[in-house]
Amino acid sequence: MTINAAKHHNYIVRAIGGEKIKYVNEIIQGIESNKGEIKKIEAAYKENKDKSVLVHFHVNDLTSIAQIKDNLENRFGEADIQFMDEITHLHLGGKLETTLKHSIDTMADLAKVYTPGVAQVCMEIAHNPERAYDLTVKKNTVAVVSDGTAVLGLGDIGPEAAMPVMEGKAALFKQFAGVDAFPICLDTKDTEEIIMIVKALAPTFGGINLEDISAPRCFEIEERLKQELDIPVFHDDQHGTAVTVLAGFLNALKVCEKNIADVKVVLVGIGAAGIAVSKMLLNAGVKNLIGVDRNGAIHRGEPYSNESWNEYARLTNPDNLQGPLSDVIEGADVFIGLSGPGVLKVDYLKTMAKDPIVFAMANPAPEISPEEAAPYVRVMATGRSDYPNQLNNVLCFPGIFRGALDCGARQITEEMKLEVAKAIASAVSDEELSETYIIPDIFNKEVVKRVRDAVVETAHRTGMARIRNNKLESLTV
Repeated sequence: MTINAAKHHNYIVRAIGGEKIKYVNEIIQGIESNKGEIKKIEAAYKENKDKSVLVHFHVNDLTSIAQIKDNLENRFGEADIQFMDEITHLHLGGKLETTLKHSIDTMADLAKVYTPGVAQVCMEIAHNPERAYDLTVKKNTVAVVSDGTAVLGLGDIGPEAAMPVMEGKAALFKQFAGVDAFPICLDTKDTEEIIMIVKALAPTFGGINLEDISAPRCFEIEERLKQELDIPVFHDDQHGTAVTVLAGFLNALKVCEKNIADVKVVLVGIGAAGIAVSKMLLNAGVKNLIGVDRNGAIHRGEPYSNESWNEYARLTNPDNLQGPLSDVIEGADVFIGLSGPGVLKVDYLKTMAKDPIVFAMANPAPEISPEEAAPYVRVMATGRSDYPNQLNNVLCFPGIFRGALDCGARQITEEMKLEVAKAIASAVSDEELSETYIIPDIFNKEVVKRVRDAVVETAHRTGMARIRNNKLESLTV
């Protein structure tokens, strides 16, 4: 497997003011003479309407950007030249905006969308609250809720710093499934307060996507909200990861011609995602699953202070193995990592069963690099986009909520999640399936459709879809 490991540093230089625009050729020369490569040039306007030019370029190392910055600032002055990287520029002003479905051009339009005409719709909902699904944004809107305590691999960075991630999640909802999503970052870590706030917000939304809330609080928050709300609540860090891992797992077993009931699975990292993945695998038919954390295998007979680990011990490790990863991985068919970089050693791989499967999900640095693992592993998957077999939650959550909104599902159940995993796996045909293609590309449009249909069909079959006039109705956008 050949990987292009080159990293480019992409930047934008803004030349401000009409006079400076005349010198755009000199700006280009200042960039190119210091090993910068021009990508794009565009005109722009600041908020005060001053003209400016944006010159997009990239460099291969940070030394070059420092030289370019010094060169141009010395020539034009720091006040007239601004530098920023492309990622920061993309986030300026946020990544979302509100748009109108119908323009308001006349007084007649105004009277329909607002007073007095809107009163008619208000009273219709007052007499029949279910009409909110037809007559308001509830029909197609999800809240992306976080307290900023477990953001990516960054940890507890707070609600303000978490907002770019929640905005990004909302953008993915819209891009991949046409779901309108709104980021809500809460300035509290109190479990009861979070539950209270989300319940108070629920009338606005057709679903709640919990995101980046630290364990073990996330378990109680999700469970309580599922019990106390009649709209779907989904903690993506747990269940999105679990569904996506299971989808890849099912196809990896097909590649290696192994039976789900016979394989030995070792999973490292027994946090929110690890517990959810474990339960998903058990529900799918795995019999021999051993969870491992810093102190070794989770086993019965050890009184863990974390009650979720005591439950985990009861559900897993049928032979009650003890000891570190290096011991319990012997003879394992599958390794799943939801922990940190460097956890899995080459020596451990050598003791696994024939044709081992490794899902090294730690991001950005996996438990073992694919380059190290390649000689010893039959199927390798990571959470990264620059390697084959990226296990990305975007394969799961947009379609799940698309389906839940379309059928008015009251919950996203375990059965739905199992069917969704199968649906994602099915998007890879038998002809396409291989060691380096066990999971569909995230831009495969067939995925959202299959996931959506799996949710709708399961909701109708199990009575989770809303019932009107004694029959199930689809709430399609």
